[in-house]
Amino acid sequence: MTNRNRLDTEENAVPGGQIPTFQAAWPIYALNWTSRKDKRFRLGIGSYLEENNNRVDIIQFDENTGKFSADPNYKVDHYYPVTKLMFVPDSEGTKSDLMATTGDHLRIWQIDDDGVKLKSLLKTKEDSEYCAPLTSFDWSAHEPQRLGTAGVDAMVTIWDVEKEAMELQMLAHDKEVFDIVWGHVPGEFASVSADGSIRLFDLRDKKHSTIVYESPQPDTPLLRLAWSKHSPHYMATVVMDSSKIMVLDTRYSTIPVVELQRHQASVNTITWAINSPNLLCSGGDDSEVFLWDLQAMDKPVDGSLDPILAYTASSGINNLCWSSMAEWMAIVFSSELQLLQI
Repeated sequence: MTNRNRLDTEENAVPGGQIPTFQAAWPIYALNWTSRKDKRFRLGIGSYLEENNNRVDIIQFDENTGKFSADPNYKVDHYYPVTKLMFVPDSEGTKSDLMATTGDHLRIWQIDDDGVKLKSLLKTKEDSEYCAPLTSFDWSAHEPQRLGTAGVDAMVTIWDVEKEAMELQMLAHDKEVFDIVWGHVPGEFASVSADGSIRLFDLRDKKHSTIVYESPQPDTPLLRLAWSKHSPHYMATVVMDSSKIMVLDTRYSTIPVVELQRHQASVNTITWAINSPNLLCSGGDDSEVFLWDLQAMDKPVDGSLDPILAYTASSGINNLCWSSMAEWMAIVFSSELQLLQI
């Protein structure tokens, strides 16, 4: 294996010579970076505690001082573990400043100068005292009034955030849905499930879906799904408890075009670059963050592809998120958040 370039270099250091690090009082799982240009270094983090008393913090990084600030007014209690957190996709800041979280239900939070407060609590089963926990969600960049959630009841629900109402609910898979992501045209989304399939949906034809990939091993759960920001054809997915990342071309989706196999433990998170069609970042239980250059996808690959950059954290990577500024990456592990400059 070739020597990897390291991300833990002087380029990542801030005043004081340290990698920017925020220490929370609890294990961090949920992570998102705002897209607003006027809030460039605002991030949201959420806990994943196996109890009812979970937390969400909105924190701010000061690029000049190299320090984080956490205003108590921007901390909220969250009844259930936070499975995902996102800010409204609004780079120009022309819409209401909103944040969404999932857990037992979908919550929409209003952010203003005084702090953050709950705007709406949206339930998939209004008439039931029980809930089917939500595993993930995605906020449509094409239609910011739309948000899609995935649940353990095998359902996908499309919400109208502005109307605070359910637009559509469908049985998307045969088993739990673990991830959902919007596509390149309005109304298009894909999901992965414990049934081992990736399915593609189009809201213009609500009665049908297309299976774009099925795991060769029956009922092998697919845990995460990432869709290239630049190509409608390339997706990446990971099998639950697997160290491999499968990169797919949906035009030829019977087998992956490449399998990335350098992690030494389960991969927990994957994301495509915002500013490049070829870069994919991954993080796993081996404490490694890898940056992959997939220019070779149009050529035969024998499985020996190495990452072009790597960073080793002090414990397993729970999540990572690329900033809209492109050169900054946030990672979370244990109770720490760090910022890496790519």
